[in-house]
Amino acid sequence: MRKNFVFVLSLTISAFVYAQDTQQDERSNPQSNNKMSFGVKGGYSLSNMKFFDDKLDSKSYFYVGIVAEQPVSTKISVQAEALYTQLGGKQNFPVVDFTDSGVIERGNIKFDYQLTQIQVPISFKYYFIPNLSASVGMNLGFNLSEKVKTKEVVNGATSRNYDNIKSLNLFPFLGAEYKINEHFFADARYHFNFIEVNKGALPTKIGFLQVGAGYRFK
Repeated sequence: MRKNFVFVLSLTISAFVYAQDTQQDERSNPQSNNKMSFGVKGGYSLSNMKFFDDKLDSKSYFYVGIVAEQPVSTKISVQAEALYTQLGGKQNFPVVDFTDSGVIERGNIKFDYQLTQIQVPISFKYYFIPNLSASVGMNLGFNLSEKVKTKEVVNGATSRNYDNIKSLNLFPFLGAEYKINEHFFADARYHFNFIEVNKGALPTKIGFLQVGAGYRFK
């Protein structure tokens, strides 16, 4: 997992440095045919997790990262990103005491499932008009950590590793983007829970929505 993280981090840094060099080259050579664009983006993520068909409460978080886009034609382009975010869900379990007079409820314990990830979404974009595009792609989620946390002490701790989660998760997605002007854009995409995120006996799936904005360097 550390090797995957180092690889993605190195790729991110290299892309950012290359972006700066590309901008300098374009300024010094206006006739350059390199049309690849680079930028930064961030926004809001809302994930929904389920065990079998049992849906957990949704989990909200942020995402932030970089984006690169390479036009293939006037209508089609390829886009790659590197994002930091967290997925998961929340689940309530009742706390009960067994007494001589029966079962007494003492409240609830909330379990917070947290998959902290570096995500690498790769997509194909189709421009209906110059400023509006639709996209389809695959998001590769590299897990940095998998935790289950509670506010109360459970089995002697408030945090433990969430076992049997795959180190790499795959999320197919559909999305749309609108270019506000030459630099700023807004986008949204939904990631489908078609592929299980765990490798154990309990089928676990996560789908999530990302809505945000970004800035492209020119």
